[in-house]
Amino acid sequence: MIVRGAALAAAVLATVACASGKSTSEPARPTGRVVLTTAAGARHAVAVEVARTPESRTRGLMYREKLDPDAGMLFVFDESEPHGFWMKNTLIPLDMIFIDDTGRIVGIVENAEPRTLTTRDVGAPSRYVLEVNGGWAKAHGIARGDMVRFEGVQ
Repeated sequence: MIVRGAALAAAVLATVACASGKSTSEPARPTGRVVLTTAAGARHAVAVEVARTPESRTRGLMYREKLDPDAGMLFVFDESEPHGFWMKNTLIPLDMIFIDDTGRIVGIVENAEPRTLTTRDVGAPSRYVLEVNGGWAKAHGIARGDMVRFEGVQ
């Protein structure tokens, strides 16, 4: 679930979408690629589904039983502000990478426990949040201050 701004406990939206491989009536999400560059210069790409609308951000990655190794979801918000997420209906652990307007990582929540109402945030304004498999950021050396570039994200 996504909780936005100062009303962290009041305005709750959800994280992540149904993906049991079954056909659904929901429209295909826009896709793109996020390239993360570490302070040491290493580059790592993630194929993403883009959640730009309130409905797609609310659905997020809920009910997914798995996520491909270098895949994720990019949440795009209209404004840069503190964003928080909860994982009540999310079945897999996720890393949440919070990104500001300039493409700089302002914080990471690692291995967020699934199926909880605990709000996760980094206490800093962000415009984008990239969700990937739990442990992905650490395994790839991604840290606060690293840079992100978007490719084909509409």
